[in-house]
Amino acid sequence: MRMSTTPFQLLFALLLFFSPETVIFPVNCLNIALNDDVLGLMVFKADIQDPYFKLSTWKEEDDSPCKWVGVTCDPYSNRVTELHLTGFSLSGHISKGLLRLQSLQTLSLSRNNFTGLITNPILTQLIKNLQYIDLSQNGFSGSIPDPLFTQCGSIKSISLANNKLTGQIPNSISSCSSLQNVDFSSNQLSGELPKSIWSLTNLRTIDFSNNFLDGDIPHEKIETLFDLRVFNLSSNNFSGELPDKIGECLLLETVDVSNNYLVGTLPVSLQKLSLCNVVSLRGNYFTGDVPEWIRSMKSLEILDLSVNNFTGLVPNSLGDVESLKSLNLSLNQFAGNLPESLGKCGNLSVIDLSWNLFTGEVPVWVFDLRLNSVSLLGNRFTGIVEFGESAAAFDSLEILDLSSNSFSGMIPSSIGNFSRLIDLNMSRNSFIGSVPASLGGLKAANVIDLSHNWLNGSIPYEICGAGLLEELWLDSNLLTGSIPEQIQNCSDLTTLILGRNNITGTIPVDIAKLTELEYVDLSFNHLSGSLPKELTNLTSLVTFNISHNELEGELPLGGFFNTIPVSSVSDNPSLCGSIVKQSCPGAHPKPIVLNPNPSHSDHGSTSLNMSHKRIILSISAIIAIGAAVFIALGVIVVTILNLHVRNSISRSAAVALTFSGGDDFSHTRSPSSDYGKLVMFTGDAEFVSGTNALLNKECELGRGGFGVVYWTALRNGRSVAIKKLHVPSMSKSQEDFDREVKKLGMIRHSNLVLLEGYYWTPTLQLLINEYVSSGSLYKHLHEGNAENTLSWRERFEIILGTAKGLAHLHQMKVIHYNMKSSNVLIDCSGEAKVGDFGLAALLPSLDRHVLSGKIQSALGYMAPEFACQTVKITEKCDIYGFGVLVLEIVTGKKPVEYMEDDVVILCDMVRGALDNNQADGCIDRKLKGNFPIEECISVIKLGLVCASQVPSNRPDMEEVIKVLELIQCPSEGQEEIE
Repeated sequence: MRMSTTPFQLLFALLLFFSPETVIFPVNCLNIALNDDVLGLMVFKADIQDPYFKLSTWKEEDDSPCKWVGVTCDPYSNRVTELHLTGFSLSGHISKGLLRLQSLQTLSLSRNNFTGLITNPILTQLIKNLQYIDLSQNGFSGSIPDPLFTQCGSIKSISLANNKLTGQIPNSISSCSSLQNVDFSSNQLSGELPKSIWSLTNLRTIDFSNNFLDGDIPHEKIETLFDLRVFNLSSNNFSGELPDKIGECLLLETVDVSNNYLVGTLPVSLQKLSLCNVVSLRGNYFTGDVPEWIRSMKSLEILDLSVNNFTGLVPNSLGDVESLKSLNLSLNQFAGNLPESLGKCGNLSVIDLSWNLFTGEVPVWVFDLRLNSVSLLGNRFTGIVEFGESAAAFDSLEILDLSSNSFSGMIPSSIGNFSRLIDLNMSRNSFIGSVPASLGGLKAANVIDLSHNWLNGSIPYEICGAGLLEELWLDSNLLTGSIPEQIQNCSDLTTLILGRNNITGTIPVDIAKLTELEYVDLSFNHLSGSLPKELTNLTSLVTFNISHNELEGELPLGGFFNTIPVSSVSDNPSLCGSIVKQSCPGAHPKPIVLNPNPSHSDHGSTSLNMSHKRIILSISAIIAIGAAVFIALGVIVVTILNLHVRNSISRSAAVALTFSGGDDFSHTRSPSSDYGKLVMFTGDAEFVSGTNALLNKECELGRGGFGVVYWTALRNGRSVAIKKLHVPSMSKSQEDFDREVKKLGMIRHSNLVLLEGYYWTPTLQLLINEYVSSGSLYKHLHEGNAENTLSWRERFEIILGTAKGLAHLHQMKVIHYNMKSSNVLIDCSGEAKVGDFGLAALLPSLDRHVLSGKIQSALGYMAPEFACQTVKITEKCDIYGFGVLVLEIVTGKKPVEYMEDDVVILCDMVRGALDNNQADGCIDRKLKGNFPIEECISVIKLGLVCASQVPSNRPDMEEVIKVLELIQCPSEGQEEIE
């Protein structure tokens, strides 16, 4: 008969467990029969929080824990051998209780909310006896200590993925001779990869992806990893070449080094990997051709060579890889025709050849295979597109993107046979003829984009047979006729873009039934009549552009139309209302009108207008004169300061240019060539020497695509930040560099980081910036603790401040080029300051791909047109990055996050949540206290508009500021609607 245990006895046993040297009491006097494993697990449970009562089966009165949830015991000894608590939402710290489980071999605590330092000595002791430990997807922080691995015993698998670990991977990891699987992915680890790791010859999986590791990938002895299956170093800062002997690891199944800075050609040894399923080299600087020996990789299923500098033709031998399922060659410089041999790849489901130099017609095999996704955009394909009547892809294709090519002819009516097509994009080609009525057969379609072609005729009323349609883009064609009333059947429509056509007639009142509409563009047509008053029922509207038409009558009153931008209704001479500042016939005059009876005297009205114009002209003249005087004074001041600086350089050159960062100067040169040219716009050119010299590595603040930033101090004690540009060999001449930097130095705004000066030699260029004390927005969002998280009001002010800074840049005709959270700094008062602006102007006219590579760290912020060689880079690219930044601030998530089995794009995630009326679920859970949910959602919508795929749909920054101010201080009308 089992003996019962009182709470007092359990408490006494716990005291005995924790302090046996201080509690002297014979155990048998407790009249207790507690199992060691029960005691250990109950101690562990007592130290954690279990919000969903997942551990409710764990009861202190049980003799054995073997029937408890998550617990596995040895059938003979009844001792706990495995503890699986994955995804239980547990939180707290790992306590000593687990040390009581002397037979424990497997510990899985992944996908919980455990916190604390990874240096916890309890973890070090646990690893001594464990074979498998999984602490992934928690909140552990700190650097990995050497002792964690020095006594790692017989451990075979360790996963610390998706935590907040920092520092370097310790060399002591080589002590774990039994280690088979190591996963430290998705942390903040830095430094070089230890060469000693290749001594772990039992390794099967290496995953250090999504960190900040740098340097070369060690080449020595990699061929000794005979059992290696998975090699994943993606999304780091590795440079150099891929190890040439990597193909000697003959059992490799996955090679993923994507999103690094690797160079060179494909190692020849790769052809030995006959068992390899995945090769991903995306987002590097690889060059050369794809070799014919690719056919040797018989098991290859995924080949991703995108975003590199590969050239030449796609080899015919690729068609011999019949196991191929996904082929991505996008954003390279491949040329020529597509080989017919790819038609033999019967398993191929995804093909992305976008943004290359391919020519010729689309091969027949593209639609004869059962493909799921075909993306050929941004090439030089020509000819007529034909699907045939029995294409195998009719039942499988979900994405078809033929945009930005030179296709011609009519769009085949058989296009309506793609029963599973979700996204159709044939924009920016030379298609002619009418819009096929058969598009109504695309029952699964969400997006149809036929914009920027030569299509004519009317919009077919059948098009809304595609009942799930959300986006319809027919702008920039030659369409005529009226908007069909059947448009109301597209009940899920959020985007209706029909601008720049020859559409006539009225705007049908049935559009008001499309309650999901957010973006409407009917501009540059010949629409007439009045606007239906029912349009005020469209509560989700973000834009409604009807400019450049022949509309008349009063603008609708209420809702979105109370604040519609003037630019969205301009050039409709007969429209009236307060927005267009034109009174409607029969409307009662306002009290402030000087002439209460305008029908009495036209002459009086004319006189008033002329007087008004004279006032405007005189104000403009005053502003112009004032600006000229200001500029002249500025030139004089800068000239005087330059003279002062030049005089001071000779006195303090040795002090001002003391470098300890590794950039040596020849002391045999003359002073002018030795020290180059130093210009300070602030007039203070003297720096503190010694250990706080300009390029002291101990004072490094951060690194980016354009350079490294160091902290230093001026003689008066004021701090400055020195940015050493990465690419001196590509910089402009001194004359051009001086001119461009001086332009940036003249920019002054409270939300912009002040450029205080610069230094130039042919081999070294430095920018001297204002030092902003509280670090970057990135650190506040992603590296701070929960106690110091930004409040909603602080976040809103940062968004508004960033918008103001960016608007000022655009007013000064400066494009930022590199908008991201690490380039938004926060000063001591919480004010946002945008930094690193206009740096691309300091370089020569770089190739677009090279420039995009320099800001590769801005992955997720880059506007889609940045990848297109033919599209001009404008301020709209900055606005796209700002939109992503807004979503990052509201959600607390990075623009691109790499999960275990997926890549999450922030814009797509938020847009999907908004579509499902779950936008409030996107708001950062770290936000505390009461905050206005509706205000957050409004900001989210604004961010999505700014991050529109189409540049013309993005507002300018002045409009963004007005919208933010309206969101923060809504008008009385808006408050009533809400």
